[in-house]
Amino acid sequence: MRGQFWGATGSASALLQTKNKPSLRSVVQHRKRVHHVHDAGHLHELTFSCYQRLPLLTNDAWRTHLAQSIDEANQELDVRLVAFVFMPEHVHLLIEPSQHEYDISRHLARIKQPLSKKVKASLVAASNPLLDRLTVRERPGKSCFRFWQEGSGFDRNLFTPEAIRASIDYIHRNPVVRGLCQRAIDWRWSSARFYLAETLFQQYDGLPKVQRIRVDSLQ
Repeated sequence: MRGQFWGATGSASALLQTKNKPSLRSVVQHRKRVHHVHDAGHLHELTFSCYQRLPLLTNDAWRTHLAQSIDEANQELDVRLVAFVFMPEHVHLLIEPSQHEYDISRHLARIKQPLSKKVKASLVAASNPLLDRLTVRERPGKSCFRFWQEGSGFDRNLFTPEAIRASIDYIHRNPVVRGLCQRAIDWRWSSARFYLAETLFQQYDGLPKVQRIRVDSLQ
């Protein structure tokens, strides 16, 4: 990790073969454990997954739509994006809310719902069989489309420079650990270039906007 920053401020057929389904009991137990807390000045590391952890985020068009949704949600709710990575079946975001009142569930809904609607529309238009795989029967006579796993995923608060640096490093190393690339900077769908490129604070087009952290966030 470069010190200057801190001082300066898939295929449908493959998806259809996936059969591992979480039990209703495990989903309910997970929901009971989720408790979001926000303290002013804290950063949040957010993790959320695709439905049943299917590798749905392997489509560049869908990943681009996700990037747009993140930008729009962050702008609407005055949230800074510090670091991110899009993995095939889950997403990590490190964010810094600007407001004292921050609703994590609302923020995630603003990110997830637009992409889910766009994906469903594209699957319907193409008569893609993946549509059936992602359509869940909630009860007799009622079904819904699910791109994302139910619930708000996992989050933790970060407020020390050491924890923030470790989080950014962890986020960027995800694709390397998974064998998707040899260097973090080689994975297009992350903020690694923002921190590690020869010219800092730049990234590929079509990715969500990353912003430097304020000095007082690290003290």
